[in-house]
Amino acid sequence: MNLKRFKTLWGHEGSLEEAIAQVKDAGFSGIEAPVPDSAADAAAFGATLADNGLLWIQEICTAGSYVPRREATISEHLTDFEAKIVSAATTGLKPEFVNVMGGCDAWAIDESVRFFSEAQNIADKHNVPASFETHRGRSFFSPWNTVAILEKIPHIDVTCDFSHWAVVCERLPHIEWDCIVRTAQQARHIHSRVGYDQGPQVPHPAAPEYADALASHQACWEAVWDAQIARGLEGTTMTPEFGTDGYLHLLPFTKAPIADLWSLNRWIGEEELAHYQRWQSSAAKTPKIA
Repeated sequence: MNLKRFKTLWGHEGSLEEAIAQVKDAGFSGIEAPVPDSAADAAAFGATLADNGLLWIQEICTAGSYVPRREATISEHLTDFEAKIVSAATTGLKPEFVNVMGGCDAWAIDESVRFFSEAQNIADKHNVPASFETHRGRSFFSPWNTVAILEKIPHIDVTCDFSHWAVVCERLPHIEWDCIVRTAQQARHIHSRVGYDQGPQVPHPAAPEYADALASHQACWEAVWDAQIARGLEGTTMTPEFGTDGYLHLLPFTKAPIADLWSLNRWIGEEELAHYQRWQSSAAKTPKIA
């Protein structure tokens, strides 16, 4: 099984050409991003990625941005989902898959099951693989809700961003190990951000004071890789996703960032490539923490 890493455009303030230069310099395989708003921008985006031989993971948020509109119905979420799948055609590219922040945390389990079942049917209709993300504000906001939903729809794929669960549960994700292992059985993709018990993003994942948080997430990512190997997958994907918008720690009064965002994502990208290679070469692939 090989590992492909993707750069998120979330928080990237430069041009697409600058992002592509960073991708190539870091040895990543492509970019994870939504379809640009205008048809002209979308076409230019697709042409630029194609010219540079890069892959694309399409990002989709249903009925809102990262947090959904509270009043949006299941039907509105599904309509938005299908429209955004269709919009990929404006890029001239076919995404590797769509990464979906879908559903709503306030829904009952059965409502979320209906949404994911019908969303998967839509993705199948358009012949586009879909992977639904564990994300605050969404149906997969907690480990327990996620497992309860997955038990009813074991055929959908999941993007594992366990940093959200760290802050929702106020404890490191490995502590809910049974939920990690169950979710890993349906995991397709990883967002490798490191959270801690009071937030979704540590100031810097290399800092020794956050070594326990890094180790916790790495153990969970190994659980994903173990499950993917058991399922016979030939490849796995990961997007380092340290971000902005309240995630990146800022100094008081000046709002100066305490770290460069790309340096954080490049560091975790390089660390996880080395971690993945260690895991592959290890004779005993047991989690560090359990």
